[in-house]
Amino acid sequence: MAHKGLQLLGFALSLLGLIGLLAGTIMPQWKMSAYVGDNIITAVAMYQGLFMSCAYQSTGQMQCKVYDSILQLDSAIQATRALMIVGILMTAAGLGVASMGMKCTTCGGDDKVKKARIAMTAGIIMVLGSLCAIIACSWFTSNIIRDFYNPFTPVNTKYEFGAAIFVAWAGAFLDVMGAAMMAASCPRRQPTPKHPIASKPASKSRDYV
Repeated sequence: MAHKGLQLLGFALSLLGLIGLLAGTIMPQWKMSAYVGDNIITAVAMYQGLFMSCAYQSTGQMQCKVYDSILQLDSAIQATRALMIVGILMTAAGLGVASMGMKCTTCGGDDKVKKARIAMTAGIIMVLGSLCAIIACSWFTSNIIRDFYNPFTPVNTKYEFGAAIFVAWAGAFLDVMGAAMMAASCPRRQPTPKHPIASKPASKSRDYV
């Protein structure tokens, strides 16, 4: 019963992590204009995401434009987009496999060993997907830090971290926790004794006259 509850909790955390990855990938706030130097007072805030760039006016209006060509983007955005999409697909596939290996479902038959292996496979798939998202966020973050402290970068083109990075990071770590719970819920095999226990011979019944 405890293993079933652990599987349900891991599945719920992984599902929340998938939602976080989707939201973080779609959000345009991967990096936002930094207010440093002469750029402290401005009426426009610039945001850049993986699929679009937005300009936020001081009046409260936001105008966004989807990137016209993938080849015109820099390598950081291209690689981050690819890794995030791979992470989302692998996490979704892991959740699909996990639904067949959970004890509360009838998919995968009634074989406990088989369902445990399916749940373990699902956990591995989700861990790999979350690692892709973590690598993508870390790489994008390192590029922002490098450009920010680069003395040759113009002040008005410096960016800092956006909210989408933290949302994607949270989703990736939720996936890791959920996958670990799915893997930990698998029952351990009981060690088989090296020497089989000899069964006692049945006592012969004596017929008394």
